[in-house]
Amino acid sequence: MSDHDIHAAHAHGPITRVGDIPAHDDHDHAGHAHESGHDQGHGGIGKYLLVFLALCGLTTMSFLTYSSVWPWRDQPHVGWAFMMAVSCTKAMLVVLFFMHVFWEANWKYVLTIPAAMMAIFLALMLVPDVGMRNRMVSQERALHMARTSDVRLMEQAAEAKALAELAEPAAH
Repeated sequence: MSDHDIHAAHAHGPITRVGDIPAHDDHDHAGHAHESGHDQGHGGIGKYLLVFLALCGLTTMSFLTYSSVWPWRDQPHVGWAFMMAVSCTKAMLVVLFFMHVFWEANWKYVLTIPAAMMAIFLALMLVPDVGMRNRMVSQERALHMARTSDVRLMEQAAEAKALAELAEPAAH
């Protein structure tokens, strides 16, 4: 193996997986092997099409949470949790494959793990603010704040209006 072959094999950083070094027989084929090795190292277009189909399937699954086939229609929190899980999975697929993080060296963990820990920490620090936001409010704001009883009254009014509209054509 010549100096040029060694340089070409390490042109894009350290080798992180077995088989990442493209095989070179002679100097003339080094450029062609490197180009095809780059495509093979990232899986070619087939892998991207599979990821695209997975994203389409996950989007369909999210869409179905608002359809009649969703078994937990009366429990919206189940649908929200499911859609959050699907959204996180889709984001992970995009970052790993379309942003090429899957093929990066191990330094990606040095960047992502502390950022993930900070995001979780910040979200947890906001929980008390959100949970106790109504404890100390001005009297004016308290007068105009929505309450659970108000929401129930609005739902009952909407149901009564819908029933009245259904009964109106029968009266004629």
